[in-house]
Amino acid sequence: MTGDQPRSPAQVCPVTGDQPRSPAEAREDEAGFDASLRPNLLKDYVGQDDVKGRLDVAIRAARERGEPLDHILLCGPPGLGKTSLAQIIAREMGVACRRTQGPAIERGGDLAAILSDLEQGDVLFIDEIHGLPRKIEEVLYPAMEDFELDLVVGQGPSARSLRLALKPFTLVAATTRAGMLNAPLRDRFGSTFRLEFYRVEDLEQIVARSAGILGVPLDREGAREIAGRSRGTPRIANRQLKWVRDWAQVHTPGKTVNGPAAAAALKLHQVDPAGLEPMDRAILAAVLDRFGGGPVGVESLAALLGEEPETVASVYEPYLVQSGYLERTPRGRVATDLAWRHLGRERTPGTARQGRLL
Repeated sequence: MTGDQPRSPAQVCPVTGDQPRSPAEAREDEAGFDASLRPNLLKDYVGQDDVKGRLDVAIRAARERGEPLDHILLCGPPGLGKTSLAQIIAREMGVACRRTQGPAIERGGDLAAILSDLEQGDVLFIDEIHGLPRKIEEVLYPAMEDFELDLVVGQGPSARSLRLALKPFTLVAATTRAGMLNAPLRDRFGSTFRLEFYRVEDLEQIVARSAGILGVPLDREGAREIAGRSRGTPRIANRQLKWVRDWAQVHTPGKTVNGPAAAAALKLHQVDPAGLEPMDRAILAAVLDRFGGGPVGVESLAALLGEEPETVASVYEPYLVQSGYLERTPRGRVATDLAWRHLGRERTPGTARQGRLL
């Protein structure tokens, strides 16, 4: 179908009832792919009902008082919508959102330039705030509490301290490693929200909405197949939708993406029916085959896989633990019976729960 041809009734999404955009209308460029699929308002945000409910009350109350929203900390694994929530908060409050990364702020002057540029009530979103240098955290404390910035100008005997008044703002911070935050910084947030992995039903709605934006004809079975293999993560669901769209374009041009098409496309990308990808299976295989099912320390596991320990701990492990394939114990990671069954291994007597620990 071209942008000039009318849409047929068969292309109405059976999940949402919306008509997909034509390819000419869909925002397909790589740089804007994720951004084009982000919800704009809280009512458009699917899932995380507890977080949405608490945020809705806080936003309404702050708007009625005419005050900035209290500082907010968003925690959870990558891809669950922390950046989207930060942008939604700014839109709901009717203010601008300034974005930066914690590791990118290396000097007090960098932070001062960002904070002094904020207008009344603006949202400053700091992603991966656990990567903020400790010396920058100390500069941030008075900015969060008193909306003042203490700066030291000059060096040696001529150095002097300056206090810069800031316009009241809202800091929304995101982290995948909440345990790495210093207690003084964590305590300065008025609210902390923990984002959990999404239900399959919620991911079906997200996939259907994204398909409508991208102009991908998708039926209910296709949406369910993608959602069930998305590891409870909207970012992965949208990425897999893109893979399925490409596969369908090559193998079934013009046809609706159904369950078999989605399954075939995801099999090509080595995503199994449980949503496990090659690295997930490699982690489980290493624990089972090299360490007898565990326990094993994350550093030993990462060294064997050629990955960084932080990547294994923050990117792959959360879903494996949440889904019941791994257990974190004081002595290390241990594979569950589900992991043995999923990889088709039989537990060998005398080898279970034996392994190395670092």
